[in-house]
Amino acid sequence: MTTIAQTPQPATPAAQPGERLSGVQTITFAKALTLAMADAMAADPAVVVFGEDVGTLGGVFRVTDGLTQQFGEERCFDTPLAESGIIGMATGMAINGMRPVVEMQFDAFAYPAFEQITSHVAKLGNRTRGQVRLPLVIRIPYAGGIGGVEHHCDSSEAYYVHTPGLTVLTPSTVADAYVMLRDAIASADPVVFLEPKKLYFSKDTVDLDALRAGYSEGGGAAAPSTIGHAAIARHGTDATLIAYGPSVAVALAAAETAAQEGRSLQVIDVRSLVPFDDETITAAVKSTGRAIVIAEAPGFASMASEIVARIQERCFHALAAPVLRVTGFDIPYPAPKLEKYYLPGVDRILDAVDNLQWETP
Repeated sequence: MTTIAQTPQPATPAAQPGERLSGVQTITFAKALTLAMADAMAADPAVVVFGEDVGTLGGVFRVTDGLTQQFGEERCFDTPLAESGIIGMATGMAINGMRPVVEMQFDAFAYPAFEQITSHVAKLGNRTRGQVRLPLVIRIPYAGGIGGVEHHCDSSEAYYVHTPGLTVLTPSTVADAYVMLRDAIASADPVVFLEPKKLYFSKDTVDLDALRAGYSEGGGAAAPSTIGHAAIARHGTDATLIAYGPSVAVALAAAETAAQEGRSLQVIDVRSLVPFDDETITAAVKSTGRAIVIAEAPGFASMASEIVARIQERCFHALAAPVLRVTGFDIPYPAPKLEKYYLPGVDRILDAVDNLQWETP
């Protein structure tokens, strides 16, 4: 088992196994994910959860805490330390009518399973002309901000978004953590679900009954899915900040600071990396004429690069300045004491805003 030193524990309402939180509650991001899995498992006996240390321990970040006690070892269980075996087993289970939700423990720990994901999980639907579907969710805690060493802080989204056949999602709010994971589990196709580690113990107040109302008794989505849909996190008129996952909160902080200086910045939360919501992003950029894409991953050949390209293709005549990026540097993830220099912060974002050619030639 791998652990992170001084990992904080979630301060959420204590619930006994089988007890169901309801109504308006202040919960953590991690607890929202736990409730999403518990509700999906209660609604559909085909949903199973497994991975390294997810059972007795409840996961390194305690995201699966209580699921084994509530549903038994046949529904939530530990596996050997073999990521390729986890994905291989999940693929076979999905082929045979189950809905596995597997955890990769840390972002870079998923690399031993990469061949299984790209060669089989992503391609099986196309290989069988749609006759075989894989309702499989691969949960990956990803990105930095926790003071972890390399192999624990990778932003690996580019590998998955580049692979046709995979849906790739990453929530940034407590409410979206619940809803987007429920949507992922309800999907008939494989989903890579990227969970920003530094958000696990962030808290917000949500109406759990309202969130659950979007799903049928059998676990299917009764409301429009979040898959393929970005969200407007903040309205603004001067420029558009486009972010996802762990970078959304940083973009919002930058927009708040800019507002104190008299500049109005719009913030878009991409949420669904694949399929990508061109309509929302295009409309947002056209409304301001300026855009900056923010992401923790290195900028070269990245998701941020793809977003910039799509904006340039669709908004060229509406742009008042080139689209800029604020990303991690093109280096391996640094040591914990140096990550504050690596990660995009408010100052770097505001510097980029200042470079959006505001003065008329």
